[in-house]
Amino acid sequence: MKLDTAQQLRPASAAPGTPARLLVVASIPAHAADLAGMLNDRYRVQAASSGTEAQAQASVNPPDLILLDTVLPGMDAYAICRQLKADPLTAAVPVLFLTDPTRNDDACQGFEAGGADHVARPWHPMTLLARIATQLQLGAWRAAQRGRGAAQDEALQARLQEVDALRDATLFVMVSFAEFRDDDSGNHVRRTQEYVRTMAQWLQGLGDVRYALSPAQIDQIACSAPLHDIGKVAIPDGILLKPGRLTPEEFTIMKTHARRGYDLLQRAAERMGEDGQRYLRPAMDIARHHHERWDGSGYPDGLAGQAIPLSARLMAVADVYDALISRRPYKGPVDPDEAQRLIADQAGHHFDPTVVMAMQATLGQIAEIAARWPD
Repeated sequence: MKLDTAQQLRPASAAPGTPARLLVVASIPAHAADLAGMLNDRYRVQAASSGTEAQAQASVNPPDLILLDTVLPGMDAYAICRQLKADPLTAAVPVLFLTDPTRNDDACQGFEAGGADHVARPWHPMTLLARIATQLQLGAWRAAQRGRGAAQDEALQARLQEVDALRDATLFVMVSFAEFRDDDSGNHVRRTQEYVRTMAQWLQGLGDVRYALSPAQIDQIACSAPLHDIGKVAIPDGILLKPGRLTPEEFTIMKTHARRGYDLLQRAAERMGEDGQRYLRPAMDIARHHHERWDGSGYPDGLAGQAIPLSARLMAVADVYDALISRRPYKGPVDPDEAQRLIADQAGHHFDPTVVMAMQATLGQIAEIAARWPD
């Protein structure tokens, strides 16, 4: 099946035989020229070099799809996307972000802003065209569904509202977590998120099916990592904020945050429908199992080895490493070299040896992440 047949690429809003209309937002001439060369033969392409120009064009005559370059000097591409999504005239237009491969958080920020998909530079023509075709097909399907009567339209709207509610609830939890009561968190969540992403990307190249994660799975795990300690919202202040070491009884209560975080996310997933389980599963696995140990001596379930979800094994190494190198009221920071040695000593006991190997192989990148987001 060809991706570029007129029937497949023509949105429902276009007349038969009329190519879809794309709005390309790129302020760098080389980027704009590159995209024009790929797209002009297949689509009607409009260009804008700024967010203001893009919004003006889109509000007058909404395109079928917007390609939005994240490299817009002096402008925030994600803010532009949010403004487009807030405008009823352009809210339904899919936004495909053209991301910078050196900025690991581009994908997460794009989805949080309401983007439909992303493609990293350098843009491979077939990949870019396939992603565009997919979004146009989805748009055509949604439009066709809206035209099949009030009952089907109502069902479709309910489904879209579920997806919106899922996204909004997830973002709300993430934002709330960043602001909740644990004074020690600082930039810990951002650092551990990027440690997890970096190690997962290294594992991707191992060729071991047990550690094979797709780019989409890595993005989802990294976006879920900030929720690893969400269960601490249920821990009493006297324990959570205690400046010294916890007593055994207090530590027993503190350990319940893993199961409580899982329960909180599971309830949210159930309320969001079938998409909730799929979308929140990595976050649920990380929250519940990031204190499990490779040898089975961890909590809350005493899982061992490969029975521990890979997302949680990645989080365990990231979480402990960052805790070691960070200052806390009850301890000083450990030198990064000593921290990695302590973790290496626990390979096969506390940690998955392969994930420890990934940490050791990416120590340079991990050091850069720690320096980029200090407490």
